[in-house]
Amino acid sequence: MPEFKKIKLVLQDGTVFEGKSFGYDKSVAGEVVFNTAMTGYPENLTDPAHEGQILVCTYPMMGNYGVPGNEKEDGILKFHESDKIHVAGLVALDYSADYSHWNAKQSLSQWLTENKVPAIFDVDTRAITKIITEKGTMKAKIEVDNSTIDFANTENENLVAKVSTTTKTTYGKGKYNIAVVDCGVQNSVLRSLLKLDATITVLPWDYDFNNDNFDGVIVAGGPGNPAVCKPTITNIQKAIEAGTPLYAIGIGHLMLGLAAGASVFKLKYGHSGSSISVKKEGTNSCIITSQSHINALDIKTLAQDWEPSYTNLDDNTNEGIRHSSKPIFSTQFYPKEVKEHDTASILREFIELVEKHKK
Repeated sequence: MPEFKKIKLVLQDGTVFEGKSFGYDKSVAGEVVFNTAMTGYPENLTDPAHEGQILVCTYPMMGNYGVPGNEKEDGILKFHESDKIHVAGLVALDYSADYSHWNAKQSLSQWLTENKVPAIFDVDTRAITKIITEKGTMKAKIEVDNSTIDFANTENENLVAKVSTTTKTTYGKGKYNIAVVDCGVQNSVLRSLLKLDATITVLPWDYDFNNDNFDGVIVAGGPGNPAVCKPTITNIQKAIEAGTPLYAIGIGHLMLGLAAGASVFKLKYGHSGSSISVKKEGTNSCIITSQSHINALDIKTLAQDWEPSYTNLDDNTNEGIRHSSKPIFSTQFYPKEVKEHDTASILREFIELVEKHKK
């Protein structure tokens, strides 16, 4: 058993948790959130929606199946949601230095260290989660070597611009010419689109896609406050006026709501996990979704041309909207291609709308 250096997590309310380091030795600050997923830490840590956050894992053990390599398919990473780790730091109850998995290439500790991301274990993650659920998401910091740093304030920072691509890149040679506005898009969305016979062009967050000849547009991501992304919201407004087929995901859903004149509010502690129950409006159908967001759309402020399409069954917040006559809709959750709950069918629904619009 290797020896682990002492490290501490400090919450904004003054609570201090002392533990052991299994990542890179540096002090960081960010917003502390918790994730309830039992597996998928490589995907969660590379999800751009977690940019700058200190992520607390409620599942007790991390690291037992290691970290996959950087294999690519069609130019896109197969086992990661982006090309880098986006969390500022990681918090776990227990860390397994020994790992075993068919596609593991290195340990979680090695991966975090190489990417200069600090991590702490041997702390009471249930107590941390309880504090967050009672007091709300708050600022926090991980401190090493008795160093002291200030808490970070990212509330009005444009985190979307920080994680978005800066170049225009095309993947695939499919039938449908789809623009993907990268507001922190997950690689799993891109992989699913390629399977649906799409040619996808990934664009920077502020690119005006209305000037190009796309069959449809996806706005997907991502981290932070959607209200600071004014160029994207303006471009979505143009698409609404033109009736362009558009599907907005994650923070894109919130941007669509803002473009439609609705308002957004911050949740007490957000939704982050892979088994969050959502009801499809007008049905008795419930789907299990993957999510990572801290803001929600105020459904009461929606204009008459719009209607809610999905609702969170835990707190009754909105999870999706749809235009009453135009091929435009959104989901707060991610469309995932998983055996147990294939919400990637929503991407197929979008492609069907694109097909109808082309005729």
